[in-house]
Amino acid sequence: MAIRIELRRYLRQIAVPLIGASLMGYFGYHAIQGDRGLMAWLTLKQQLRQADAQLASLQGEQLTLANRVQRMSPATLDSDLLDEQTRLMLNYARDDEVVIMRPDSAPAATPAAPSTPPQN
Repeated sequence: MAIRIELRRYLRQIAVPLIGASLMGYFGYHAIQGDRGLMAWLTLKQQLRQADAQLASLQGEQLTLANRVQRMSPATLDSDLLDEQTRLMLNYARDDEVVIMRPDSAPAATPAAPSTPPQN
């Protein structure tokens, strides 16, 4: 009987610290590895940085395209840009121009061999 009382007292003494340590381990693990833990926060922060960089890149591209569209509008027509686009689309080059073919460029962006436009 005395052993049983001693065992109960011993179990009561270690039960509270054991439960506390278990709760600390559970909440500590989920604070780091959980769905809303530290690792998830770091991953979201990295994704946010990548999305911001992509947004800045796309905004720069949008500004470039808006500038080109404005230069091609009838009110503010840029004759140099019009000439460049016409020769690019029709694959024309003047006789005094030098065409340098780059092997890494896309086929649509590479100008064709020099040729003269049809004479009227």
